[in-house]
Amino acid sequence: MKLMRTEDAVGQVICHDITQIIKGVTKDAVFRKGHIITEEDIPVLLSVGKDNIYVWENDESMMHENEAAEVLCAICKGENMRRGEVKEGKIELCSEIDGVLRIDREKLMAVNSFGQMMIATRHGDFPVKKGDKLAGTRIIPLVIEKEKMEQVKAAAGDDPIMKVEPYINRRAGIVATGNEVFYGRIKDEFTPVVIQKLEEAGAEVAGVKVSDDNNGNIEKCIREFLDEGCDLIVCTGGMSVDPDDRTPLAIRNVCGSAVTYGAPVLPGAMFMLAYYGDAKIPVMGLPGCVMYARRTIFDIVLPRVMTGEILEKSDFDKLGEGGLCLNCEVCTFPNCGFGK
Repeated sequence: MKLMRTEDAVGQVICHDITQIIKGVTKDAVFRKGHIITEEDIPVLLSVGKDNIYVWENDESMMHENEAAEVLCAICKGENMRRGEVKEGKIELCSEIDGVLRIDREKLMAVNSFGQMMIATRHGDFPVKKGDKLAGTRIIPLVIEKEKMEQVKAAAGDDPIMKVEPYINRRAGIVATGNEVFYGRIKDEFTPVVIQKLEEAGAEVAGVKVSDDNNGNIEKCIREFLDEGCDLIVCTGGMSVDPDDRTPLAIRNVCGSAVTYGAPVLPGAMFMLAYYGDAKIPVMGLPGCVMYARRTIFDIVLPRVMTGEILEKSDFDKLGEGGLCLNCEVCTFPNCGFGK
């Protein structure tokens, strides 16, 4: 690649896309990489500010931006992702399915730390829809050393940096607790909300069992769902520290222990997650905020559980930064800072 006066460049080969930006009208290439410059092209090039222009000069030790973008794309692109065309040295990646985006953060940091290149992604561990944009890759200069790109490939290893995990089929049982619901004193407004969220995540709702505030009866409902083959149990209500709230005790008695009871997230601080048996069947206790708040910890955790991920306490501890929902007038979750 060499730089020369545009007016002297007739017959030369353009080595990168030449972009024209007209505010509110267009931002696109007027000439593409590989175009051979003609006399008629000179006024157009000058009109987009190209008094001087880089033209192709073969150098076996260097790699063009488009070729380098292909390398970055290859080390990023994992399962259930599709790529776009290379354009101005950039390739974008999109999701082919509804699922949860996974990112190897250490590898992403390693690649971006090399300098002269970038991979920009959306947040990992959050749900994405088919067609959603996931990442963009490019190098910063027009050309880069081939040796450096080989080092990047070695640092990234064989497994891709990103993938989209699909939701698995789960049969969910809902245990609605509370004397007020059990005895018909109030209408159960909680269960319909939970059913909607479960179905949105692709779960099949196997049924609803209603229990009073007796922990033994709550345990009985949970065990019945397990015996019926449910592989996700959701308990609503009875999750506070009130002496009458026995749902956490019932979940512990069935599962033996809990991953967490409480999380640094608002709404959702009194959330509980446990796993039952060797099959690691998730059993959740949902605080009352899930019933009335648009987005809570349940919206953060459920998609991950639906991919089969086994969450640990540290996964919840990390949620503190970004764990405060701002209750925006127009909710844009998951395209916001909640849970990130």
